[in-house]
Parts: sequence; structure tokens; C-alpha cells
Amino acid sequence: MKKDEVPQDLGSLGKITKEVCYATDSSGKYVTQLSSGWDVKTKALDVAWEDIKKRVEHAKEQVLNKSASPLLFFMEYRLMDINILAGYTGFWKWQVKRHLKPTVFNKLPEKKLQKYADAFNIKVEDLKSMTVHEN
Repeated sequence: MKKDEVPQDLGSLGKITKEVCYATDSSGKYVTQLSSGWDVKTKALDVAWEDIKKRVEHAKEQVLNKSASPLLFFMEYRLMDINILAGYTGFWKWQVKRHLKPTVFNKLPEKKLQKYADAFNIKVEDLKSMTVHEN
């Protein structure tokens, strides 16, 4: 794409920041060019965020139906998987999988719950009640 063809559509972050894109200048060399957004990219991101919202809602339903522990809700909400959560907490992956069961989660000691709460950047009480506080 040529430098003067870099899209300047108002994107999701267009009023806050600009994105660096690579384009070619008049002599054919690659240069960086700032873009305030691209409509196609914005629509694709909107679709992705809608999918994430559905996953979070589905996880919340599973917790309320007692087929999963609140860990599942916060994993979806914070865009984590078992590997990432295990890395943040220091638990083995098999332990995280086991803690996703409500019966096991409800018996976890405060110290282990605190590790999970720290990983999600919330309080233990919020972990247990699936309460989200946005800053």
C-alpha cells in the first residue's frame, strides 16, 4: 500500500491514539505511516468482542447452574485459558482444571483463592460472587 493510501477511517481508538502502518513512499521504500483506523479492522474487532461477550455470558450461566466454578467466568472475562492461569498462579494445569469444578472450588483454602484473586486482580469475595468492578 502506498503512503497516501493508508486508511484514515475513525477506528475504535482513533480519538485516543494512532496506529503505525507500513507503506511504500514515492521511491518504493518501506516507511511508517500513522493511521487513525481502518473500517474493516474495526468491524472485525467488533465481531470478536461480541464473541467474547457471548463466551463470558455462557460461562456465567455455567457457574450459576453449578456446572463450573467462578474461575471459568473470570478466565473468560480476563481472556485467559488454563495455561495462562496456571502460569499466573503457580498451580499445575491439572490443578486449575480440577478447581474449575464447583465442588472442588468450594473447598479451596483461602490461600489458594487469594492466588486466583491476585491473578484476576480482584478480591476473594468478588471471585466467589463473580462481582466485576471496572475502574
